[in-house]
Amino acid sequence: MEKLPKIALPFVFVGIILIIVLAKSAVTIDAGHAGVLYETLKNGVDSDKEPLGPGFHIIAPWNRVIDYETRQQEIPEKMSVLSSNGLDIQLDASVLYEPDVKNLGKLHNEKGENYLKRVLQPAVRSAARSVVGRYTPEQLYSSKRDAIQEEIFLETKKIVESQYIQLNSILIRDVTLPPTIKDAIERKLKQEQESLEYEFRLVTAEKEAQRQRIEAQGKADANKILSASLTDKILQDKGIEATIKLSESPNSKVVVIGSGDTGMPIILGNQ
Repeated sequence: MEKLPKIALPFVFVGIILIIVLAKSAVTIDAGHAGVLYETLKNGVDSDKEPLGPGFHIIAPWNRVIDYETRQQEIPEKMSVLSSNGLDIQLDASVLYEPDVKNLGKLHNEKGENYLKRVLQPAVRSAARSVVGRYTPEQLYSSKRDAIQEEIFLETKKIVESQYIQLNSILIRDVTLPPTIKDAIERKLKQEQESLEYEFRLVTAEKEAQRQRIEAQGKADANKILSASLTDKILQDKGIEATIKLSESPNSKVVVIGSGDTGMPIILGNQ
């Protein structure tokens, strides 16, 4: 009984070693992540090797895996930039990005795990300074915001796409101008809006006046044509027709023929 622990001791030792080796060799990578294998006995990360995908992996215990998130990620960026006339503009943006999974080994070797601060953020700030410097505060505040957003995205993409970073979008959430400039722009925009409304009312009134003039002219022309066509002969014929119709009605009346200045019949009713 006293010798049994001494005999079992090597097995216990071997078991502990195996547990340690297995613990160091087993690697689990979560969904939305990938692993870069660092081979200690070789030259570190082989950039030509495919990264390890999600799931369970066995590696040599002396190697290690560097984990990278491969899903789309967002970083908020607040930047202070200058407009074309030298005014300080504050931009609040969101940068949507993800690493280039196929070149994850190259990204690790050349940029490292901290590639966000080393590459992406400086690129976004440089592009923002370049783009905003071409516009006035008024353009930044109103009509050109979408164009500026697109230009910053394209310029940043040119910088980072060759550095194994996939840029998906840059969204400008807010543009903050100096209070005095902002108030002046808002007053100007309000005045322009009021001017447009006034011009619209003038155009509408002019169109209505033109319509009334055309309508009045049409009525005048119609009356002129009608007056020219009503000769004495036509009026007499119309009077005779009216006399015949009235004489045929059952109501009692007196018809005086050949009276009046024009010789037209005078109809006296029964009232």
